[in-house]
Amino acid sequence: MNSVPVRRTRILAATTAAAGLLLAAGCTSTDDGGSGGKTAAGGVELVKAGQLTTCTHLPYPPFQSEIDGKVQGFDVALVDLVAKDLGVKQQIRDTPFENFKTGAFLNSGECDLAAAGMTITEERKKNVDFSDPYFDATQAVLADKDAKIGSFADLKGRKVGAQAQTTGEDYAKSQGLDPVSFESSDAVLNGLRTGQVDAVVIDYPVVQGWLKDKANADAFAVADNINTGEQYGFTVKKGNTELLAAINKALAEARSDGTYRELYEKWIGPYDESAASASPSASAS
Repeated sequence: MNSVPVRRTRILAATTAAAGLLLAAGCTSTDDGGSGGKTAAGGVELVKAGQLTTCTHLPYPPFQSEIDGKVQGFDVALVDLVAKDLGVKQQIRDTPFENFKTGAFLNSGECDLAAAGMTITEERKKNVDFSDPYFDATQAVLADKDAKIGSFADLKGRKVGAQAQTTGEDYAKSQGLDPVSFESSDAVLNGLRTGQVDAVVIDYPVVQGWLKDKANADAFAVADNINTGEQYGFTVKKGNTELLAAINKALAEARSDGTYRELYEKWIGPYDESAASASPSASAS
């Protein structure tokens, strides 16, 4: 499998992703004096006082990526709302994606939550607790225009790429393909650009972002869009009911007051009503 070496873990400050979403200072966080944990508004225990520490995997635009030296995106903006409710600031750690399946950084106390455009699955639920769904996703086939690929069926016998440890890779394998595995979405795109693969299978919003670049739009085209029934969720350590409740509350309020729609249009594109009506009990398999 052709993969890019895993990057060294970094800590990056997140900024608010939309005007008016200024974060409150962390003055409401206090030591609990017992376990050594930190308590934010609503009795939510945090791994570090004054901040909500988020594990993610960069880059994954439009959900999270570095723009002008700051980590921004749809996931970042939504978690900013949670941090604001807790009276703290969001701090982001860039970590390997494979850790999101196991909940390793949540269990070790390095992060409070994970936000990485992650599909809710029954397998992942064994290791982490998911928030209510916040985004409905589909898988896209992006192909080189010269490759004469017009649908997913045309991928048989072709060189196909996917991001490692993702549902796009899982779906490709489930359909009998043997995709080249790349460590990040940037590496997936580079594999397509350099001819390592003829096409890639990856979440459609990522492809939308790539095609905003004229060079990409001139060279590549969406050959297929597959509704796999996927929904994204944020994750917390199993049993962390207080933080999970805070996340779900912030998501519900964002849907009801129009903030969700504002952020969706800013980062994703034209608003899809179905994105705001996702059932909290739904999950992808």
